[in-house]
Amino acid sequence: MGGSVLLSMEWAKTNAHRGFIASWPQFGVPAGLFLANLAVLAVSGLSGDAFMTWGWRVPFLISILLVGVGIYIRLGIIESPTFTRVAAEERRVRAPALEVIRRYPKEIILSALLRMAEQAPFYLFTAFVFSYGSATLGASRDLLLMGVLAASAVSFVSVPLFGHLSDRIGRRRMYMIGATVMGLFGFAYIGLLNSGSSVLIVVAIILSLIPHDMMYGPQAALIAEGFPPHLRYSGASLGYQLASVIAGGPAPIIATALLATTGTGWSIAGFILVCAIMTLIATALMPDYTNRPMAGEEKA
Repeated sequence: MGGSVLLSMEWAKTNAHRGFIASWPQFGVPAGLFLANLAVLAVSGLSGDAFMTWGWRVPFLISILLVGVGIYIRLGIIESPTFTRVAAEERRVRAPALEVIRRYPKEIILSALLRMAEQAPFYLFTAFVFSYGSATLGASRDLLLMGVLAASAVSFVSVPLFGHLSDRIGRRRMYMIGATVMGLFGFAYIGLLNSGSSVLIVVAIILSLIPHDMMYGPQAALIAEGFPPHLRYSGASLGYQLASVIAGGPAPIIATALLATTGTGWSIAGFILVCAIMTLIATALMPDYTNRPMAGEEKA
């Protein structure tokens, strides 16, 4: 979770639209996924059989340009009114990361755990699917690429949509609905993939990011709202990135091990269900600041 999420949320004029506003920086994930898979699909067509030799390196080299674009955009963003007020009131702390760990360990841990059903399946749906689809199902690389490309395009709409819905029905409720759908969808996903039909495989991939987006849209606001202004960036970032260690990174490795041990993709669906249950428990314990002042801002 970058500073852009917090900046956008803290610029909200009222409490009634924070979920929607905070979902727009999240839009960067499907946009990046779309461009990345588009680049790989194009290079795959150009390099042909040489893709595994040198073709896969080309998109990585081109991505260097995006680093410059990101730096340029970030340097042009001014600080939010909330941060300006914190600075004026001299409430900044010397070591915010240590301070937030000391004062808000529960919120950091819950922030990481509530991402289990969002991040772990995301890496399965956008990365592991290429291994499973090609090695186990015999699907072509380009078919899988087009499926993920279409799924990321759907997210252009679904991410801000579910961020908006969280403003209407409640951030925590929207998130728990998404976790429940994800836990059930894992079995439908494997069933569609295992059908062997090219059409159904693409349908499974396209649908896969919708339950993900049901959580990803409201996620930024749900996490950030639970920390006070002077510790919000550090607290939200620690919880958000901790999930990469316990959920996102290990997910393809766990899925590979489950597939090798059980010999069936249904074990992966079971893994997704376990992640969803963990998320439901963590989310139920998270505070919900939908349509009211965020933590530490009640008197601001």
